[in-house]
Amino acid sequence: MEKLPLLLCPGLLNDAFLWRHQVEHLADLAVPRVMDLTREREIAALAERLLAEAPPRFALAGLSMGGYVAFEILRRAPERVAKLALVNTSARPDSAESAARRHQLMEIARRGGFDKLPRQILEGQLAPASFADASLLAAALGMAGRVGAEGFINQQTAILSRPDSRPTLAAIRCPTLVIGGAQDSLTTPAIMAEIADGIKGAAFTLIEGAGHLTPLEQPVAVTALLRLWLRG
Repeated sequence: MEKLPLLLCPGLLNDAFLWRHQVEHLADLAVPRVMDLTREREIAALAERLLAEAPPRFALAGLSMGGYVAFEILRRAPERVAKLALVNTSARPDSAESAARRHQLMEIARRGGFDKLPRQILEGQLAPASFADASLLAAALGMAGRVGAEGFINQQTAILSRPDSRPTLAAIRCPTLVIGGAQDSLTTPAIMAEIADGIKGAAFTLIEGAGHLTPLEQPVAVTALLRLWLRG
């Protein structure tokens, strides 16, 4: 049986390391590929780039910003997405407060202060136990350093461009898995439940001991859920 291509989309300040466990342990079921979401400044442009690079039909998983790109792909080419996994993401647009904060952080990065930002951002993303885990925190900081200031500004600008995806949730027809972190204070369990409730037949799981970066914080649990999802 031919393996299904699996496109994995990271979030803000993340690179391929976010999905390292999944890439290694799902290779018997799928052909995983982590996409680069640092080179465009609009969600629509990121979706078009991914579609241009992707095979004709694929499974799609996105975390946070990667989920925003996934929603846009579903609006543009739903027939190409065989399965969908949405992890620690939101269908909502930015609030005015959140948008203002993004602009503030981008201005700090433009003025040469990027190096001060990742630890501050991660403290708000990770579950407390994850932030206290020196090796996990170092891995997350390593990803942020590789994304760098320019990639960070590109990502934040793209995130600001995202539309409200709530009106289009009901149009999603492919088998969908929704995964949230029980300790995620950004895309809270209620925000994740909103997505699951809006997509007919979606499966929804909250993972304990995880904040906003669940594949990094609880990799074994995420991989297990994605295995079941891929097997159908």
